[in-house]
Amino acid sequence: MPGLTRLQIVFSGRVQNVGFRATTQAVALAHPLTGWVRNDPDGTVTCQVQGLPADIDAFLAGLRARMARNIRSESVSTLTAEPGETSFDIRR
Repeated sequence: MPGLTRLQIVFSGRVQNVGFRATTQAVALAHPLTGWVRNDPDGTVTCQVQGLPADIDAFLAGLRARMARNIRSESVSTLTAEPGETSFDIRR
């Protein structure tokens, strides 16, 4: 779909066992976005989010507003959009 952007964001800090994945999903579902979020073995949380750039920006602003005290840093990379994705999931 034209105009879709897909980002991968790796969050570090106190981002596990604090409801970070559930909060990420809840904020994402408030926007027309797809993707997923998961805990990683090194203590970080990886999120892939796809949608229009303005919606991704709004999602990130909302997530940062709710979880700022837990986020120490973010590493963002741009990925190829995945057509046909229909939901935003928590991966185990």
